[in-house]
Amino acid sequence: MEPLPPTDTRALFHPLHRELIALLRGLSDDDWMKPTVAGAWRVRDVVAHLLDTDLRRLSSLRDHFGEAPDAPIDAYGDLVAFLNRLNASWVAAMRRLSPRLLVDMQERFGTEAADAVIALPPDEEASFSVAWAGEARSANWFDVGREYTERWHHQMQIRDAVGAPLLLDAEWLVPLLELSLRALPHAYGGSRACVVFDVPQVGVWSLRDAAVYRGAATDAELRVTLDGDTAWRLLYNALPEQEARERVTLHGDASLAEPLFRARSVMV
Repeated sequence: MEPLPPTDTRALFHPLHRELIALLRGLSDDDWMKPTVAGAWRVRDVVAHLLDTDLRRLSSLRDHFGEAPDAPIDAYGDLVAFLNRLNASWVAAMRRLSPRLLVDMQERFGTEAADAVIALPPDEEASFSVAWAGEARSANWFDVGREYTERWHHQMQIRDAVGAPLLLDAEWLVPLLELSLRALPHAYGGSRACVVFDVPQVGVWSLRDAAVYRGAATDAELRVTLDGDTAWRLLYNALPEQEARERVTLHGDASLAEPLFRARSVMV
């Protein structure tokens, strides 16, 4: 095993954005109204949320502007509630806009936001910590990586809804999982459990002594095997728990999988 190093996703932002715009330009009128795994959101709502993400990042990084919370944030649940209110109000307002206008805006501002994110010094402290990993302070590389996971998994929600090919090649999925699995020490509550996560044709990682490593621990108490499609759906709240349990293979102490089934690499 080797310690999991910082994950540099900067080179992926523009290619991922190009994939998104090509996908959106090809959607039919019916596609825009199809339901997604993102709760009550339809495809057009997920697109609107992606636009909101880019505009808020651009406002923050380029213009040094941000809206103060409308209520005290004293705990994780307070932060989730605040973000949910922001997201809901934006998505509701964007239902007034045409799909064409949403894509035109996304194409422009997604590119500008990617430039702003990529320019951040990787090792400096980020303006926003990665709360789903239990961090009160994060380095920019992790905050930037979190932004990559946001853009990737929301694009997957759209692709899943309209039956488009998913971006499951290693160039996308390996960095996604190396970022996402950093939620596990927090999900396991500092447990000293030793668990191997095997994603065939993608990679193998281990949780040991409340840290994530590349490679398989030889003294694992549990080995979890799941394919790449199952892995992202589980970690990004896109898979009912019972279905997740049916799609995952466990060898060893099955009780150690319970925190995994509750782990999320997204704010929920």
